Amino acid sequence: MTAVDTVDVRETNRRVIEQFRAGGEVEGMHRERLVLLTTTGRNSGKPRTVPMMYHRDGDRLLVVASNIGAPKHPGWYLNLIADSRVKVEVDGHEFDGEALPLLGADYVRTWIELEKQYPFLVDHQAKARKAKRVIPIVELSEED
Repeated sequence: MTAVDTVDVRETNRRVIEQFRAGGEVEGMHRERLVLLTTTGRNSGKPRTVPMMYHRDGDRLLVVASNIGAPKHPGWYLNLIADSRVKVEVDGHEFDGEALPLLGADYVRTWIELEKQYPFLVDHQAKARKAKRVIPIVELSEED
């Protein structure tokens, strides 16, 4: 990734976050599939918000740390591994929560279902596997 790519991603994220919070259309994206996830920067200690696609699995709210199949986990995932407390904005609802990666049989069952619903994840997983990375699936749970 070049510096230009990084700037473009940051600018796109800034625009998407602004449009999402304004409550209107989100240019180039399906608003009904977006969640804003705020983690605490593992180095800076500052809040870091990223827009991403989410998936409902019954009552569970799931996000996938695919990073488009890149060899490394996305920054937001590394942040939540360091501190699982998160802020979630979805469907006009905002809550403080905890982010917990799925494990074992739950992960396998969920991944199979996600691949059926989102075929592009097959390509992401193939790319990640070349770097010996397993793409995490994370459940975002509301704090009680």
